Amino acid sequence: MTTLASLDRVTRTFGSVTAVDDVSLDITEGEMLGLLGPNGAGKTTVISLLQGRRRPTTGTVTLFGGSPADVASRRYLGSTPQETALPDTLRVGEVIDFVGAHFAERRATAGLAEEFGVAEFLKRQVGSLSGGQKRRLSVALAFVGNPRLVLLDEPTTGLDVDARHALWAVLRRQHELGTTVVVTSHYLEEIEALAQRVVVMAGGRVVADDSLTGILGRAGQRIVRLRSDEPDRVAALPGVTRREADSYVVHDSDAFLIELVRSGIGFHDLTVRGASLEEAFLSLTESAALEGAR
Repeated sequence: MTTLASLDRVTRTFGSVTAVDDVSLDITEGEMLGLLGPNGAGKTTVISLLQGRRRPTTGTVTLFGGSPADVASRRYLGSTPQETALPDTLRVGEVIDFVGAHFAERRATAGLAEEFGVAEFLKRQVGSLSGGQKRRLSVALAFVGNPRLVLLDEPTTGLDVDARHALWAVLRRQHELGTTVVVTSHYLEEIEALAQRVVVMAGGRVVADDSLTGILGRAGQRIVRLRSDEPDRVAALPGVTRREADSYVVHDSDAFLIELVRSGIGFHDLTVRGASLEEAFLSLTESAALEGAR
């Protein structure tokens, strides 16, 4: 697989604050990569390093074989930052044309606008758009230059549920057409819906880098849901780490079920499932915080 971008032992500090701490990361062609982490984990700093907007304090950042600070290296890069400042007085079509003019190979304005759901706004001034409409436009601009790699930092901020799901569908189509996509998000269901590979960051470090299935598996948790007239007795069985209403968090569901049957406790409506991405995420970041405190 071709490596499009990489961080090699990268650290970035801001005064006494270490935002990124000795991070190594390769982004290969064809990936849909989800970058997860709590506020302050270093996700946005990683994106800004790949964009060439910031330089590493130590280590090396490479984009298409060169430095992200070199404009030639950014020729096939598209990005949408967390916050964008679009010119209020320009029409939507004019903004797309202006950004597209910076690329040798660009998407047609009408087709791009249709794909990202902003076609009906082409003649409207940007200042008249809602926050969600501006966000869709910002994401569309990341694709105007036919990029090979797109970095999307919180792409669906400000969108309602329907608009978010519609944008997910567009991003999947762009990925299927060959664009490599990196998405950071606070919406855990967004990463679960989009990503094939998930990188979890905490405290400026990468604490997990695996497939979506692997990340879920690394949480080491199973969720057993059942109904019982004696929930306190169920919660006291060996192996139960947490109870949430009729759900019991266990590490070994087989062992738990053996103990449940042996106990003679009555139960019904039993289901067993793996951890959700949110549960895995919390488990991984909590483990990282405990290790950092040692």
